[in-house]
Amino acid sequence: MALKVGIVGMGGIGNVHASCYVNDELAELVAVCDIVKEKADSAAERWGVKAYYSIQDMLKDRPDIDIVDVTTSGYENGSWHYEPTMYALDLGYNVLVEKPISNDVREAREMVDLARKKDVYLGCNLNHYFTQPADRAMQYIKEGKVGEPVYCLHKVGFNGGEDVYGGVASPRWQRPYSHVKAFLAHPFSVMRYFCGEITHVQAFLNKPGVRKSADDLMLSINSIHVRFENGSVGYLLSQRGDAMFGLGGWWSFEMAGTKGTFCIENCVEKLTFWEAPRKGEAPKPPVVMNTGITDFNSTFPTRIHAFLEDITNK
Repeated sequence: MALKVGIVGMGGIGNVHASCYVNDELAELVAVCDIVKEKADSAAERWGVKAYYSIQDMLKDRPDIDIVDVTTSGYENGSWHYEPTMYALDLGYNVLVEKPISNDVREAREMVDLARKKDVYLGCNLNHYFTQPADRAMQYIKEGKVGEPVYCLHKVGFNGGEDVYGGVASPRWQRPYSHVKAFLAHPFSVMRYFCGEITHVQAFLNKPGVRKSADDLMLSINSIHVRFENGSVGYLLSQRGDAMFGLGGWWSFEMAGTKGTFCIENCVEKLTFWEAPRKGEAPKPPVVMNTGITDFNSTFPTRIHAFLEDITNK
Protein backbone atom coordinates (compact mmCIF):
# COMPACT_ATOMS: atom_id res chain seq x y z
CA MET A 1 0.00 0.00 0.00
CA ALA A 2 1.34 3.44 -0.94
CA LEU A 3 2.54 5.67 1.89
CA LYS A 4 0.51 8.88 2.29
CA VAL A 5 2.64 12.03 2.25
CA GLY A 6 2.04 15.62 3.31
CA ILE A 7 4.61 18.29 2.40
CA VAL A 8 5.27 21.34 4.59
CA GLY A 9 6.89 24.23 2.69
CA MET A 10 5.89 24.68 -0.94
CA GLY A 11 8.79 26.65 -2.39
CA GLY A 12 10.95 25.32 -5.22
CA ILE A 13 12.28 22.29 -3.34
CA GLY A 14 8.84 21.42 -1.95
CA ASN A 15 7.49 21.20 -5.48
CA VAL A 16 10.48 19.10 -6.59
CA HIS A 17 9.66 16.68 -3.77
CA ALA A 18 6.00 16.69 -4.78
CA SER A 19 6.89 15.63 -8.32
CA CYS A 20 8.90 12.73 -6.90
CA TYR A 21 6.01 11.46 -4.79
CA VAL A 22 3.37 11.67 -7.54
CA ASN A 23 5.64 9.60 -9.79
CA ASP A 24 6.58 6.96 -7.20
CA GLU A 25 4.44 3.86 -6.78
CA LEU A 26 5.38 3.66 -3.09
CA ALA A 27 3.87 7.10 -2.33
CA GLU A 28 0.60 8.98 -2.50
CA LEU A 29 0.78 12.76 -2.13
CA VAL A 30 -2.34 13.78 -0.18
CA ALA A 31 -1.62 17.27 1.19
CA VAL A 32 0.53 20.38 0.77
CA CYS A 33 1.08 23.04 3.40
CA ASP A 34 2.60 26.51 3.53
CA ILE A 35 2.04 29.49 5.80
CA VAL A 36 2.02 31.60 2.61
CA LYS A 37 -1.49 30.94 1.32
CA GLU A 38 -0.63 31.64 -2.32
CA LYS A 39 2.15 29.04 -2.31
CA ALA A 40 -0.04 26.39 -0.74
CA ASP A 41 -2.94 27.11 -3.10
CA SER A 42 -0.73 27.09 -6.18
CA ALA A 43 0.85 23.77 -5.21
CA ALA A 44 -2.52 22.25 -4.36
CA GLU A 45 -3.85 23.15 -7.79
CA ARG A 46 -0.72 21.87 -9.52
CA TRP A 47 -0.66 18.50 -7.76
CA GLY A 48 -4.40 17.94 -7.30
CA VAL A 49 -4.42 17.76 -3.50
CA LYS A 50 -5.80 19.85 -0.64
CA ALA A 51 -3.97 22.96 0.62
CA TYR A 52 -3.32 23.69 4.28
CA TYR A 53 -1.81 26.75 5.93
CA SER A 54 -0.49 25.17 9.12
CA ILE A 55 0.91 21.76 9.96
CA GLN A 56 -1.52 21.56 12.87
CA ASP A 57 -4.52 21.83 10.55
CA MET A 58 -3.01 19.41 8.04
CA LEU A 59 -2.39 16.63 10.56
CA LYS A 60 -5.70 17.20 12.33
CA ASP A 61 -7.55 16.81 9.02
CA ARG A 62 -5.32 14.01 7.68
CA PRO A 63 -4.27 11.82 10.63
CA ASP A 64 -3.76 8.99 8.12
CA ILE A 65 -0.60 10.60 6.75
CA ASP A 66 2.44 8.31 6.97
CA ILE A 67 5.22 10.80 6.16
CA VAL A 68 5.57 14.52 6.80
CA ASP A 69 8.11 16.00 4.38
CA VAL A 70 9.56 19.27 5.71
CA THR A 71 11.02 21.48 2.98
CA THR A 72 10.84 24.85 4.70
CA SER A 73 13.84 27.19 4.54
CA GLY A 74 14.86 29.88 7.05
CA TYR A 75 18.17 31.34 8.16
CA GLU A 76 21.05 29.44 6.57
CA ASN A 77 18.39 27.30 4.84
CA GLY A 78 17.65 25.39 8.04
CA SER A 79 16.19 27.47 10.87
CA TRP A 80 12.56 26.72 9.92
CA HIS A 81 12.98 22.93 10.06
CA TYR A 82 12.87 22.44 13.82
CA GLU A 83 9.30 23.41 14.73
CA PRO A 84 7.34 21.46 12.08
CA THR A 85 9.66 18.47 12.43
CA MET A 86 9.34 18.33 16.21
CA TYR A 87 5.57 18.77 16.02
CA ALA A 88 5.22 15.86 13.58
CA LEU A 89 7.66 13.61 15.44
CA ASP A 90 5.94 14.24 18.76
CA LEU A 91 2.68 12.99 17.24
CA GLY A 92 4.40 9.86 15.97
CA TYR A 93 4.82 10.67 12.28
CA ASN A 94 7.79 9.69 10.12
CA VAL A 95 9.62 12.76 8.83
CA LEU A 96 11.88 13.53 5.90
CA VAL A 97 13.55 16.93 6.33
CA GLU A 98 15.54 18.90 3.79
CA LYS A 99 19.19 19.64 4.45
CA PRO A 100 20.61 20.94 6.63
CA ILE A 101 18.63 19.12 9.30
CA SER A 102 18.92 22.42 11.22
CA ASN A 103 21.25 25.40 11.33
CA ASP A 104 21.56 24.84 15.10
CA VAL A 105 23.27 21.62 16.18
CA ARG A 106 21.39 21.62 19.50
CA GLU A 107 18.05 21.59 17.66
CA ALA A 108 19.33 18.85 15.34
CA ARG A 109 20.19 16.66 18.33
CA GLU A 110 16.75 17.22 19.83
CA MET A 111 15.13 16.15 16.57
CA VAL A 112 17.19 12.96 16.37
CA ASP A 113 16.59 12.17 20.05
CA LEU A 114 12.81 12.63 19.72
CA ALA A 115 12.66 10.42 16.63
CA ARG A 116 14.52 7.71 18.51
CA LYS A 117 12.24 8.10 21.54
CA LYS A 118 9.10 7.88 19.37
CA ASP A 119 10.59 5.02 17.31
CA VAL A 120 9.82 6.69 13.98
CA TYR A 121 11.89 7.42 10.89
CA LEU A 122 13.71 10.74 10.57
CA GLY A 123 15.56 11.17 7.30
CA CYS A 124 17.55 14.10 5.93
CA ASN A 125 17.56 14.65 2.17
CA LEU A 126 21.29 14.31 1.52
CA ASN A 127 21.06 13.15 -2.08
CA HIS A 128 24.52 13.65 -3.61
CA TYR A 129 25.49 9.96 -3.49
CA PHE A 130 22.18 8.59 -4.76
CA THR A 131 23.61 8.36 -8.27
CA GLN A 132 24.81 5.78 -10.78
CA PRO A 133 28.49 6.82 -10.47
CA ALA A 134 28.30 6.58 -6.66
CA ASP A 135 26.72 3.12 -6.90
CA ARG A 136 29.50 1.90 -9.19
CA ALA A 137 32.17 3.48 -6.97
CA MET A 138 30.79 1.74 -3.90
CA GLN A 139 30.80 -1.50 -5.86
CA TYR A 140 34.53 -1.02 -6.52
CA ILE A 141 35.08 -0.53 -2.76
CA LYS A 142 33.05 -3.61 -1.76
CA GLU A 143 34.84 -5.76 -4.35
CA GLY A 144 38.19 -4.78 -2.82
CA LYS A 145 39.37 -2.94 -5.95
CA VAL A 146 40.16 0.27 -4.05
CA GLY A 147 41.98 -1.44 -1.19
CA GLU A 148 43.01 0.27 2.02
CA PRO A 149 41.78 3.89 1.95
CA VAL A 150 44.55 6.50 1.59
CA TYR A 151 42.86 9.84 0.82
CA CYS A 152 39.83 11.58 -0.64
CA LEU A 153 39.57 14.96 -2.36
CA HIS A 154 36.17 16.61 -2.64
CA LYS A 155 35.52 19.81 -4.57
CA VAL A 156 31.97 21.14 -4.60
CA GLY A 157 30.28 24.52 -4.80
CA PHE A 158 29.16 27.15 -7.29
CA ASN A 159 30.96 28.63 -10.30
CA GLY A 160 31.33 32.39 -10.60
CA GLY A 161 33.76 35.29 -10.35
CA GLU A 162 34.04 38.90 -9.19
CA ASP A 163 32.21 40.36 -12.22
CA VAL A 164 29.09 38.31 -11.50
CA TYR A 165 29.09 38.75 -7.73
CA GLY A 166 25.49 39.50 -6.81
CA GLY A 167 26.14 41.71 -3.81
CA VAL A 168 25.08 41.38 -0.20
CA ALA A 169 22.37 38.76 0.16
CA SER A 170 19.23 38.75 2.28
CA PRO A 171 19.50 38.86 6.09
CA ARG A 172 18.95 35.11 6.16
CA TRP A 173 22.32 34.73 4.43
CA GLN A 174 24.21 37.58 6.05
CA ARG A 175 25.99 35.37 8.56
CA PRO A 176 29.62 34.21 8.50
CA TYR A 177 28.86 30.49 8.32
CA SER A 178 25.74 30.50 6.13
CA HIS A 179 27.43 28.66 3.23
CA VAL A 180 29.01 26.16 5.62
CA LYS A 181 25.75 25.39 7.41
CA ALA A 182 23.45 25.41 4.38
CA PHE A 183 25.63 23.57 1.90
CA LEU A 184 28.51 21.60 3.41
CA ALA A 185 26.21 18.95 4.87
CA HIS A 186 26.21 17.55 1.33
CA PRO A 187 29.95 17.05 0.80
CA PHE A 188 30.47 15.83 4.37
CA SER A 189 27.76 13.22 3.78
CA VAL A 190 29.56 12.03 0.63
CA MET A 191 32.94 11.89 2.37
CA ARG A 192 31.50 9.88 5.27
CA TYR A 193 29.58 7.59 2.89
CA PHE A 194 32.74 6.48 1.11
CA CYS A 195 35.43 6.93 3.77
CA GLY A 196 33.71 6.41 7.14
CA GLU A 197 33.42 8.48 10.28
CA ILE A 198 35.48 11.65 10.74
CA THR A 199 37.55 12.01 13.91
CA HIS A 200 39.50 15.26 13.32
CA VAL A 201 38.72 18.50 11.47
CA GLN A 202 40.93 21.47 10.57
CA ALA A 203 39.41 24.39 8.68
CA PHE A 204 40.47 27.64 7.04
CA LEU A 205 37.62 29.99 6.06
CA ASN A 206 37.91 33.20 4.06
CA LYS A 207 36.21 35.44 1.50
CA PRO A 208 37.52 37.31 -1.55
CA GLY A 209 38.08 41.05 -1.75
CA VAL A 210 34.87 41.69 -3.64
CA ARG A 211 32.88 40.40 -0.67
CA LYS A 212 35.07 42.28 1.81
CA SER A 213 34.56 45.62 0.02
CA ALA A 214 30.80 45.02 0.04
CA ASP A 215 30.80 44.25 3.78
CA ASP A 216 29.46 40.79 2.96
CA LEU A 217 29.61 38.71 6.15
CA MET A 218 29.69 35.30 4.47
CA LEU A 219 32.92 33.29 4.73
CA SER A 220 32.39 31.77 1.32
CA ILE A 221 35.75 30.05 0.73
CA ASN A 222 36.11 26.87 2.80
CA SER A 223 39.28 24.77 2.96
CA ILE A 224 38.75 21.80 5.27
CA HIS A 225 41.15 18.98 6.14
CA VAL A 226 39.87 15.87 7.93
CA ARG A 227 41.08 12.58 9.32
CA PHE A 228 38.88 9.50 9.19
CA GLU A 229 38.49 6.76 11.76
CA ASN A 230 40.26 4.30 9.44
CA GLY A 231 43.37 6.51 9.38
CA SER A 232 42.95 7.95 5.89
CA VAL A 233 42.78 11.69 5.27
CA GLY A 234 40.49 13.93 3.27
CA TYR A 235 40.30 17.42 1.86
CA LEU A 236 37.19 19.46 1.06
CA LEU A 237 37.27 22.65 -0.99
CA SER A 238 34.05 24.62 -1.36
CA GLN A 239 33.28 28.14 -2.53
CA ARG A 240 30.09 30.02 -3.35
CA GLY A 241 30.44 31.67 -6.74
CA ASP A 242 33.79 33.33 -6.03
CA ALA A 243 35.72 31.58 -8.84
CA MET A 244 35.40 29.04 -11.64
CA PHE A 245 36.14 25.44 -10.83
CA GLY A 246 38.59 23.76 -13.20
CA LEU A 247 38.85 20.06 -14.01
CA GLY A 248 35.92 18.02 -12.77
CA GLY A 249 33.42 20.86 -12.93
CA TRP A 250 31.30 22.12 -10.03
CA TRP A 251 31.43 18.74 -8.23
CA SER A 252 34.20 16.18 -8.08
CA PHE A 253 35.07 13.45 -5.59
CA GLU A 254 38.28 11.44 -5.80
CA MET A 255 39.07 8.55 -3.48
CA ALA A 256 42.37 6.68 -3.57
CA GLY A 257 43.32 3.40 -2.01
CA THR A 258 46.27 1.05 -2.13
CA LYS A 259 44.74 -0.91 -5.04
CA GLY A 260 42.86 1.70 -7.05
CA THR A 261 41.46 5.20 -7.35
CA PHE A 262 38.12 6.52 -8.60
CA CYS A 263 36.85 9.99 -9.41
CA ILE A 264 33.23 11.09 -9.82
CA GLU A 265 32.62 14.24 -11.86
CA ASN A 266 29.63 16.56 -11.62
CA CYS A 267 27.84 14.25 -9.19
CA VAL A 268 25.66 12.42 -11.73
CA GLU A 269 27.71 12.48 -14.92
CA LYS A 270 30.93 10.48 -14.94
CA LEU A 271 33.07 7.96 -13.06
CA THR A 272 36.68 7.09 -13.86
CA PHE A 273 38.56 4.22 -12.19
CA TRP A 274 42.33 3.73 -12.24
CA GLU A 275 43.74 0.39 -11.08
CA ALA A 276 47.02 0.64 -9.19
CA PRO A 277 50.07 -0.80 -11.01
CA ARG A 278 50.94 -4.44 -10.52
CA LYS A 279 54.44 -5.84 -10.46
CA GLY A 280 55.49 -7.13 -13.85
CA GLU A 281 52.34 -5.91 -15.63
CA ALA A 282 51.79 -2.98 -17.95
CA PRO A 283 49.55 -0.22 -16.53
CA LYS A 284 45.89 -0.72 -17.40
CA PRO A 285 43.92 2.08 -19.06
CA PRO A 286 41.34 3.79 -16.86
CA VAL A 287 37.77 2.51 -16.90
CA VAL A 288 35.35 5.32 -17.75
CA MET A 289 31.61 5.35 -17.11
CA ASN A 290 29.60 8.15 -18.73
CA THR A 291 25.97 8.08 -17.60
CA GLY A 292 24.59 10.52 -20.17
CA ILE A 293 22.82 12.23 -17.25
CA THR A 294 23.39 15.95 -16.76
CA ASP A 295 20.38 16.92 -14.63
CA PHE A 296 21.30 17.08 -10.94
CA ASN A 297 17.59 16.95 -10.04
CA SER A 298 17.63 13.29 -11.06
CA THR A 299 19.06 12.63 -7.59
CA PHE A 300 15.83 13.67 -5.84
CA PRO A 301 13.53 10.80 -6.93
CA THR A 302 16.28 8.26 -6.25
CA ARG A 303 16.94 9.51 -2.73
CA ILE A 304 13.26 9.93 -1.87
CA HIS A 305 12.47 6.46 -3.22
CA ALA A 306 15.16 5.04 -0.92
CA PHE A 307 13.46 6.67 2.07
CA LEU A 308 10.10 5.27 0.98
CA GLU A 309 11.69 1.83 0.62
CA ASP A 310 13.13 1.98 4.13
CA ILE A 311 9.75 2.72 5.68
CA THR A 312 7.90 0.23 3.46
CA ASN A 313 10.36 -2.54 4.33
CA LYS A 314 10.58 -1.46 7.98
